[in-house]
Amino acid sequence: MKTVDFYFDLMSPYAYLASIHLPDVARRFKGEANFVYHPVDLVAVRFAAGNNGPFNRNIPAKFKALIADLNRWSRRYGVPLIMPQELKSARANRGFLWARTQNHEMEYLHAAYNAVWGHGKNPDQNETLIDIAKAAGLAPDQLLRGIDEDAIVRQYEQETESAKARGVFGVPVFLVDNQIFWGNDRIEFIEEYLRDPSKAV
Repeated sequence: MKTVDFYFDLMSPYAYLASIHLPDVARRFKGEANFVYHPVDLVAVRFAAGNNGPFNRNIPAKFKALIADLNRWSRRYGVPLIMPQELKSARANRGFLWARTQNHEMEYLHAAYNAVWGHGKNPDQNETLIDIAKAAGLAPDQLLRGIDEDAIVRQYEQETESAKARGVFGVPVFLVDNQIFWGNDRIEFIEEYLRDPSKAV
């Protein structure tokens, strides 16, 4: 069975877009591929890969084009997309790992992306995390404690270090065997590869 490793950060709108269709792909390849989700620190993996340039928000022309591109994708996917004012996401990312200990990771991911990009809420604020917990069927007080547990903090650091070691340079990135796929619009290439590994490049 193949393993598809999906690297994401809740601060990434393109990872949000990728997450929308990935469950459908997983259902189509049930029994043939295992999809594993990895929350990582996007800034850390980006810098480790040598991408030390300015952030998109600091390049007005690029940021304007990015917003237009995101609006096109949101219309195509039929989902809302509202840019949050702040994009600190470490606590929210760790929340996914804690939710996994409760067997609610996918409910958490859906609720988190809906809050952050569907409603434009700042990821790491307690109010946002409480809303996410409630929507995911989790106890808010337990989530707020859980994201700061030593084991969860270490696991998040390990996920990020593992991503660096595997050559992850941004998100969303998918790794299948020795193949790397980057971007929400590359999912069809993943399906193509899963159907026919001779498509490797």
